[in-house]
Amino acid sequence: MPITISKEEAQRLVVQSQQLFAKPSHNNALGTTLSAIEHLGYIQIDTISVVQRAHHHTLWNRNSDYNLLHIEELVAQKKVFEYWSHAAAFLPMKDFRYYQYRKQAFHMGHEKHWFKKDIQLMDNILKRIADEGPLMAKDFQHSQKVNEWGSKPAKQALENLYMQGDLMVAERKNFHKVYDLAERVLPKGINTAIPTQQEYIRFLITNYLRANAMGTASEVAYLLKKTKTLVAVELKEMLYNQEIVEVQVDNERYYVLPQLLNGNENEEVSNAVKILSPFDNLLIQRKRMKSLFDFDYQIECYTTEAKRKYGYFSLPILWKNQFVGRMDCKADHKTGILHINHLAFENHFSLSDAFTFAFDKTLKDFCRFNKCSSAHLHKTTPTSLKKAMKAIS
Repeated sequence: MPITISKEEAQRLVVQSQQLFAKPSHNNALGTTLSAIEHLGYIQIDTISVVQRAHHHTLWNRNSDYNLLHIEELVAQKKVFEYWSHAAAFLPMKDFRYYQYRKQAFHMGHEKHWFKKDIQLMDNILKRIADEGPLMAKDFQHSQKVNEWGSKPAKQALENLYMQGDLMVAERKNFHKVYDLAERVLPKGINTAIPTQQEYIRFLITNYLRANAMGTASEVAYLLKKTKTLVAVELKEMLYNQEIVEVQVDNERYYVLPQLLNGNENEEVSNAVKILSPFDNLLIQRKRMKSLFDFDYQIECYTTEAKRKYGYFSLPILWKNQFVGRMDCKADHKTGILHINHLAFENHFSLSDAFTFAFDKTLKDFCRFNKCSSAHLHKTTPTSLKKAMKAIS
């Protein structure tokens, strides 16, 4: 029988596992960033830059001494690499071999990329990179003398070579990928053995549960094609062997690593506020957030302006293991102002002095992180709270 736990306890476990309010690390700043990536398992990359990009934002929330050069340094040190998780991501090099399973699937045609393979073009690109060294997609823009080597077909060929493991991203220049042969990017002595199917599936499960405290088969297999049934079977096997336990939260059942249920129940809840990226690991699965946190969140940058309720790029606000609001903002680097276009609070939330004090402190840090000297509040929901938030208006 599953262990019944309250939704509040589930929320505590999930936030705690995400290390958003972790105690200061004994590592140096770069080491703390690496530890965060290794614990979370991935850091999603996104191109939207109305505030600091998602990968920087996610790490800043877990490392108060985070530096925007940390990822670049870790890639250069071959401790982090770039590949596909549920989306484009930075991944721990220590986990490299497990991603060989998916690369092989792309190479063998068992899994399809969205670009059709042009084998001749791929071979030509591989040879050119082998001879010339790391290249970018723009390096393959052609003159009329070179057959059909348009930048678009070359970009597609590069991505196919990247997904099947022949190429890796050696670095980024102005956020553009620089590709090189995999063997030249990997550190010496790295384990490149392709895992068995069971090893791969167990990796997905343990990686997910370590970082997220609890999960279902669907959550573990999120956006990973052809894995949900395999994950479900392995979860049952692990449950039978007492490697994991089952808990019930309201009407939903989740799997949990048993050590996460032991101790820390009386740990004091942090009074700090976190302003999260829409692509933060905690809330990337929106259905899960609605079920566990009663937080109905959708990013609205992909909808027309007329249909937006909260704004183009609203950032979830977390306080005491609860989502209490969201903040749509944009950093104006010319004026040094962080424009808060819309600060919307949840219906259940009542403003308090404790929250406003904590929020003001976090907002000042967030301004500095976004290279802004001040914030300007334009609109609140409910409107009556704008006066109460006068510190930022």
